[in-house]
Amino acid sequence: MKPLVFITGASSGIGRALAARYHAAGFRLALVARRGAETEAWAREQGWPEADWRVLPADVADIDSITAAGQRCLAEVGLPDVVIANAGISVGVDTADAADLAVIARTFATNNVGMAATFQPFVSAMRARGSGRLVGVASVAGIRGLPGHGAYCASKAGVISYLESLRGELRGSGVKVVTVVPGYVDTPLTRGNRYGMPFLMSPEDFADRAFVAIRAGVSYRVIPWPMGVAAKLLRLLPNAVFDRLLAGRPRKRRQGE
Repeated sequence: MKPLVFITGASSGIGRALAARYHAAGFRLALVARRGAETEAWAREQGWPEADWRVLPADVADIDSITAAGQRCLAEVGLPDVVIANAGISVGVDTADAADLAVIARTFATNNVGMAATFQPFVSAMRARGSGRLVGVASVAGIRGLPGHGAYCASKAGVISYLESLRGELRGSGVKVVTVVPGYVDTPLTRGNRYGMPFLMSPEDFADRAFVAIRAGVSYRVIPWPMGVAAKLLRLLPNAVFDRLLAGRPRKRRQGE
């Protein structure tokens, strides 16, 4: 039987590109998306045999919803070889505005709790089998905090640390934990940005490189690599220099802007 990949956030952007890349590599697809009907229509447009894919509608920010999707995958499709927790949101925030506290809570519910809830149904079964890939999509925005982008930066920093912890927990089990760290990818999530995006890449290019990294079972990979070098240099800057460098930088659009 063909191997199986479970992908969240499969309705657009990186998730959709990863689905296409994995199908091209001979995988069956379990695709999780809030917009289930839209995702099913897209899969049919690709001309793929219906035996090769299944759409599992779910909201990653809702623990019961996403864990139920995982349990349904196990019961109806099988135990995945690869689970990719890709779903995420990115909205600018201003801590002085009380309304943005709800945005921060929703960001963490989706990007952090949602990632753990995506993996949870599969961890024990993968450990018992002695193989598998648990893949979390982080961001270079998690390496340093950007003004006006506190919710997203903090959530992605949390993703990086969470995956590092999970990797240690599963060491020696045969289950690999892979942290994929995108730079700027041309998706609906980034198109509204009001600032320059160096090394901007297409979702398809990103998916090709991520597929290679995941297949190799690397623990951590920044894509593209020049963005990783830039991020490491930013991490080394003294705070005073970093703060001056970002002074006046346009901020992420807030909800409703």
